[in-house]
Amino acid sequence: MKNRDIDINELFKDQDFDLVEPANGHQDRFLEKLKHHEDSKPKNHYKLRTLWAPIVSVAASIILVILLTGNLWAPKLAKENTDLAAVSPEMKETQHFYNQLIKTELEKVNTGKSPATEAVIKDALAQMERLDIEYTKLKEDLNSSGKDKRVIFAMVSNLQQRIDVLNNVLSRIDEINELKNLKDENNYI
Repeated sequence: MKNRDIDINELFKDQDFDLVEPANGHQDRFLEKLKHHEDSKPKNHYKLRTLWAPIVSVAASIILVILLTGNLWAPKLAKENTDLAAVSPEMKETQHFYNQLIKTELEKVNTGKSPATEAVIKDALAQMERLDIEYTKLKEDLNSSGKDKRVIFAMVSNLQQRIDVLNNVLSRIDEINELKNLKDENNYI
């Protein structure tokens, strides 16, 4: 340990430190400046702070309550409005086009309903129901994903699949009706 003290002493031996005492009255001048500085501060500063503290805390509480209730209500509102139409005007047009086309094709399917085609139509309506459930899940995914393009593509594909199902059913109805007509013609000959 003594060796260590020698090294430290050797280190500071050649340094020139200011060892002079401050001039007389230095402390008095410093205290006078400090007193002058304290006198220049407003004395009502503490009272002003005590008046605003409760008001600011009440305002902060109100803002916090508004934000929390907004977060509780916002997901419900977003779920109601999320659809392809909410993504962009182009997607709104696309959704409208497909919905009109599906409606038209469904009307055609219903006009072609007969005892011979009832099973085919029933199967198609079951497929449409499955696609509708899938579409509802996709709408929820669209809401949770922040309008992800993959979900939008899946929604458009779902609408296209519905149209494909309806077109296939219409083709099958036409085939059944043609076979029925051929059978009826063969019975007349």
